[in-house]
Amino acid sequence: MLRSRRGAPRISRNAFAIVVIAMLALLFNSFDVEARGRNRADEDSDSDSGWREGFASIVVDAKTGKILQETKADLPRHPASLTKIMTLYLLFEQIEAGRIKLDQKITISERAADQAPTKLDLDAGEKIEVEDAIKALITRSANDVACAIAEAVAGDEDTFALVMTRKARALGMKDTVFKNASGLPDKEQVTTARDLALLGRAIQDRFPRLYRFFSMKTFLWRGTQIANHNRLINRAGVDGIKTGYTRASGFNLVTSVKLNNRAIVAVVLGGASAGARDERMRDLIDDYLPKAYAGERTLPLVAEAPPTPPARSTTTRIASAPLPPPVPGSREPIRPNAVRTVAIAKGGEPQPLPEAKPGTLGVLKISSFANAGMAPLQPLQISSSAAGAIDISPANPTPGTVNVQALPATTQPAAITAPVQPPFAPPPAPPTASLSATVSPAPIARKDQSQLSPPPSGPVSTVASIGPVSLPNNAAASRPGWHIQIGAYTDEGEAKGRIAAARARLSGFLSRAESYTEKTVKGSVEYVRARFAGFGDEADARKACEVLKKNDFACIPVRN
Repeated sequence: MLRSRRGAPRISRNAFAIVVIAMLALLFNSFDVEARGRNRADEDSDSDSGWREGFASIVVDAKTGKILQETKADLPRHPASLTKIMTLYLLFEQIEAGRIKLDQKITISERAADQAPTKLDLDAGEKIEVEDAIKALITRSANDVACAIAEAVAGDEDTFALVMTRKARALGMKDTVFKNASGLPDKEQVTTARDLALLGRAIQDRFPRLYRFFSMKTFLWRGTQIANHNRLINRAGVDGIKTGYTRASGFNLVTSVKLNNRAIVAVVLGGASAGARDERMRDLIDDYLPKAYAGERTLPLVAEAPPTPPARSTTTRIASAPLPPPVPGSREPIRPNAVRTVAIAKGGEPQPLPEAKPGTLGVLKISSFANAGMAPLQPLQISSSAAGAIDISPANPTPGTVNVQALPATTQPAAITAPVQPPFAPPPAPPTASLSATVSPAPIARKDQSQLSPPPSGPVSTVASIGPVSLPNNAAASRPGWHIQIGAYTDEGEAKGRIAAARARLSGFLSRAESYTEKTVKGSVEYVRARFAGFGDEADARKACEVLKKNDFACIPVRN
């Protein structure tokens, strides 16, 4: 140490150099931790201009769906670690369906262990509990854990990426393609600010209980506190959700804010630095949260569209032997023997009908629809070159009433058709039969508004229809018989939200079921059950649960 002429200590050149180096190191560390430790592949991805195009942003009112602000919201960008929002969406589906448990352990494969930072640096063969894996994705944005989750859900990461893209389409994210579970650089992995705002809303609507993980500020992992990369999580009203960074994408952020009875989801993509990104997000929150709607939510929950099956020719079969008359009140389906097959042209337009052979009831004409398990009941018409035909029309007579027209004696033996029993309707009151003298039924309107010509003079028409079940809200819980339960929650709003999500996904299937919530206490905790009532027997309840489970809803049949 040198001293000045007056005896005061003077800093040596070496000490000054050390101070400068320390200040530079501190400045470097102030950058977003997600930007550290990237491999060479990340640097090479800079060939995509990405963030150099400037900010892209959008602000959506989460209660009304109104777009409050947008800048280049449809410009293709790389999502970076925002990809992990979809990774968690698919993991949450498995948890809700009961296929994966929070305390279940998943194994780190060699591929997962070899992922580029940031990560937990787990070795191949190590295991991590699912709950810790969720926390690691949300706080550290761990790429090794994201890959392990993909393998646990889909078997391998490539298959998982295909599932991610399909899910994006189902949610309405039309401009998004996923190629991996982490968001590490891939030129083909693209999205838009608009699509990410939709995903940010969807994961809250679909998983209100599990979404709460996104509000974590720290994660304790093997004695070390890991801070959330999302610095805005400390701001009042911010409940998540995720940051992201690669050199090709720039600094990205999706944020959800709920404050003063207002709610918004905002997205910022392409920040030149973490600080610039965060400052842009703060400005958007300050400017547009006060403009959001402060009343009750009017926007429906985000619902997934059913997958569209590949186009193919449609064939329909019908019995070639005379149909036996059903037993009045029987719910057993008619089981025909021999069949004949008729091809239906693309778009549902029927080909010229072949001449019916003696003893053949007729040929079924039907318009195709996307998913028989999801679609509402469709009107059918059976016509025949024989003297009789049956028309199940979309008319809606009084529930429980069956209109019957007698068959000519030379055509078929007389028969009484019982009321149609949906799988979840209560046993109807004894039907009241009324005879009609009408010979030719009215033409049926098709979806394209064209008219089908009525059958030739002489056919008869049988119409059966049961109206939707209508019960007082307080009657469903006390209804005897079989119910189904799709979850038990600590908050009544969550239970009602789950019911609404089920109805949105399976609107046709559950249209006649009566929903209700029911409180129960286990130990010192009060739970709210989400249930549907109105199932005829245990078999019907179990069948309904099978449909719900195929659509990623937990479900158990219960006897009331």
